[in-house]
This record gives sequence, C-alpha cells and structure tokens, in this order.
Amino acid sequence: MEKTIWKFQLETTDYQEIEMPYQSKILCVQVQNGTPNIWALVDPKSPLVKRAFDIFGTGHPVDYNVKREYIGTYQLHGGSLVLHVFGRADI
Repeated sequence: MEKTIWKFQLETTDYQEIEMPYQSKILCVQVQNGTPNIWALVDPKSPLVKRAFDIFGTGHPVDYNVKREYIGTYQLHGGSLVLHVFGRADI
C-alpha cells in the first residue's frame, strides 16, 4: 500500500467537517500563505469519510464532555490570534 501526504484547508470557525481518506494520519497544522491547513498521511485509494474538528481561541472555554484529541496550534494576524485545533471522536 502506497501512501502520500495531502493538505486540507481549515476554516477559522468553531466547528467543521472535512472529508479525508479513511484512517488518515494527521501530521501537523500550519499556516501557508495566510491560510490554516492540516497535512495528513493518506492512502489515496481509501474511501472518503467525514472527520470533525473544533477550533478554540486562547482563553475560550472548552467543553470537556466532548471527546477530542489535540492536533495542533496555529497563529494568524502576526500572532495576535492563536487558535488550537482538536479532532472530535463523535462522528
């Protein structure tokens, strides 16, 4: 099985779903040309599935009754906006 790395654009919003190949392994979150992205190691032949993500600003409340896994942090506007990305396990 051959894998490759794909990029998935993030919106700076509280919640979003992104279609990714099944069992994609998220590698990192970074900003490229002013746009936040997730890079993941994927099997391009795997079927697409929806994955859910939450984004929280520093100092914003986080509901710990929802099962999440921390993925990474990115900054916008010269570092004046710091956001933290979590993957949700509920979809």
